[in-house]
Amino acid sequence: METEATDALDGAALGGQVRSTVARLYRRFRSERPEGGLGDTALDVLTRLYKHGPQTLTQLSEHDHVAPASMSQSVNRLTSAGYAIRTADPNDRRKVLFSATPEGAELAHAARTQRNAWLDAQLHALSPDDQKAIARACVLLGTIADS
Repeated sequence: METEATDALDGAALGGQVRSTVARLYRRFRSERPEGGLGDTALDVLTRLYKHGPQTLTQLSEHDHVAPASMSQSVNRLTSAGYAIRTADPNDRRKVLFSATPEGAELAHAARTQRNAWLDAQLHALSPDDQKAIARACVLLGTIADS
């Protein structure tokens, strides 16, 4: 493990290793979800609605950096499945807000709980020194993300 970390410090290789590792961790984290017909994208949208409340299609599209047409497919899946509803925006009746239904909120909560439990178990299995190293790396990665 020490050799891998030392080798990673060789120039641009560190950037590639960070990108690759974060992407692999993200894919693995996303695979931890309740069984069902919702794909990752729709589940991510549902989780956003659950955590942040009603959103317009534009807000959802901008957050995920996708075209409104692509986001429309995701919210249509959610509304068809009964996990989200459309309502008129009380401040601008021309706009539509999407909100999680109670069933959608329950699914989003279950997915979040399952994912957090998986990650917590993985972190708990590490030595205290490794846990401290990851905590420090999180601070540094957070600084990079916020730059």
